[in-house]
Amino acid sequence: MSGFAPDEFRTRVDRAQTAMAAAGLDALLLTTEPDFRYFSGFLTRFWESPTRPWFLVVPASGDPVAVIPAIGRALMETTWITDIRSWRAPDLVDDGISLLAATLADLTPPGGAIGLPMGMESHLRMPLSGFFALQAALQDRHLGPDADIVRGLRMVKSEPEIAAIRAACGVADRAFARLPEILAQGQPLDQVFRDFQALCLSEGADWVPYVAGAAAQGGYLDVISPATGTPLARGDVVMLDTGLIRAGYFCDFDRNLSMGPASTAVKEAHARLIEATAAGFAAARAGVSPADLFHAMARIASDGGAAEEAGRFGHGLGQQLTEWPSIIPADTTPLPAGTVLTLEPSVALPGGRIMVHEENIVLREDGAEWLSTPAGPAIPEIGL
Repeated sequence: MSGFAPDEFRTRVDRAQTAMAAAGLDALLLTTEPDFRYFSGFLTRFWESPTRPWFLVVPASGDPVAVIPAIGRALMETTWITDIRSWRAPDLVDDGISLLAATLADLTPPGGAIGLPMGMESHLRMPLSGFFALQAALQDRHLGPDADIVRGLRMVKSEPEIAAIRAACGVADRAFARLPEILAQGQPLDQVFRDFQALCLSEGADWVPYVAGAAAQGGYLDVISPATGTPLARGDVVMLDTGLIRAGYFCDFDRNLSMGPASTAVKEAHARLIEATAAGFAAARAGVSPADLFHAMARIASDGGAAEEAGRFGHGLGQQLTEWPSIIPADTTPLPAGTVLTLEPSVALPGGRIMVHEENIVLREDGAEWLSTPAGPAIPEIGL
């Protein structure tokens, strides 16, 4: 179970039910791990198996109801959820659909509206055949959009959630501080990736679902390619980016280093990245828009060229590595206090290469607060 008191989850449900009443929804149907866990506290890595669907129903009043495979019942009983309805899964004929339909019929009136997250970054974690069968079984009840209720709730973090993200950032801070232990000229980059994951685990990560990075002369071409066995060489710019999990919450930030002395261009690019990140931080507070943050960083980081090809300069962060919103120039929506963000500007270098820097922050009413420990302008040089 997530390490929060039951009152934390009751508050989340109360907020959801208030929003549901305003939107005319009689229930929320949740099928994905982050949404399911947000209201229940049900924390397990068993979601890695795609075989079984899992359902949580948030009614218009009262506590949520879990409709889950029997294999998860014992763990669910350790959460605050008391109404647990289970079936023996997998079932080739009826994999929980009739049980879910009966539950929704119990909790909603005839003609009722049942909301599901359907916006950007959402997906339906159940077979489409099951979804169509559920629609047929519900008869006059309607499955439709949730009016972005779940996305809006999850975007604003509570203080316990912010503390959990801060703790995850602390783990990564300690792992990054130990990078000189694993970086050496001649060391294959794929071994560096493995060693870095081991550092994260040794510093307290529960698991490390995401490690990205690069190593190349004068910058790198992208930040999503898998590591190869190419050995680190003098003059390489090394970037490591981690999305590790502690107590069910992610951090997501990176660090750049130089193998040996960095070139003037690399030093200047790194200093500009830190300056751009600081500009984003200075602009960040409740009421700022993603567009405001983007432009604050872009004025320093780039001229609209190759460095912006990634499409955004950061994103939301929490139970998932990337959450709503995206820091893009098109989004002028004011952000509320409690929004946790990554600031992730990039700069272009000669030869089509780039450098990227990322930190984690939380918006407060009167400014922002660092969750990761911000890097300084001088790029660290290893093995001088």
